[in-house]
Amino acid sequence: MDFKYFNYSEFDSPDLPDSGKKFMDKKFIETLDKIREEVGIPFIINSGYRTPEYNARPDVGGVPNSAHIRGRAADIRTPSGFKQKEIAKAAVKHGITRIGFGTNFIHLDNDTTLPYPRTWGYGGKKPKYTYNEILNLA
Repeated sequence: MDFKYFNYSEFDSPDLPDSGKKFMDKKFIETLDKIREEVGIPFIINSGYRTPEYNARPDVGGVPNSAHIRGRAADIRTPSGFKQKEIAKAAVKHGITRIGFGTNFIHLDNDTTLPYPRTWGYGGKKPKYTYNEILNLA
């Protein structure tokens, strides 16, 4: 087993079996493992790797040039925003440079081909925290 808390299959694009193992960045998942260990709660992966075709579907909400299509991103389910602060704090500590805050998920990525450090909210909402605020969370 490559990871303590995750299997590659959790990161598969729904339209391409075994794509997590083929396309997810192993070091990125190792970083998620460290974050998961520190936060101390299970992570349910809503989305990991996405094929460009899957990412482009209107119901997915993917953006062109998404870190998901390069295997450098994951959306983690966080019901009602539960634990987003703790996840964000641990993520920054472990080198995650891009964080998106959704209503019931948090997006983490470390894709250096995209602007970073950066935080954002979805659906026109402001992010819960700026990157600098996350750095200073107690």
